[in-house]
Amino acid sequence: MKNINLQINPIPLSKLSVGAIAKVSDLLISGLSRRRMLDLGLVPGTIIEVIRKSPLGDPIAYNIRGATIALRKEEASQILVKPM
Repeated sequence: MKNINLQINPIPLSKLSVGAIAKVSDLLISGLSRRRMLDLGLVPGTIIEVIRKSPLGDPIAYNIRGATIALRKEEASQILVKPM
């Protein structure tokens, strides 16, 4: 019997629904924006939970390393995650 290793392709953080949990895979941004994300703890391997979305869908609140952080949809779309 073959051992099938299922790989989940990374998706943008902005695509997750409320209550979803994912692990950071990569950041597609550079410069000061990348530095800010790294300073917030968004490094590969970090677990993120989607807490809530504003009524118009922007910004979105996330639980990152025990802190609640709000990110704009534009920023969240540049963070690739693997759903858990």
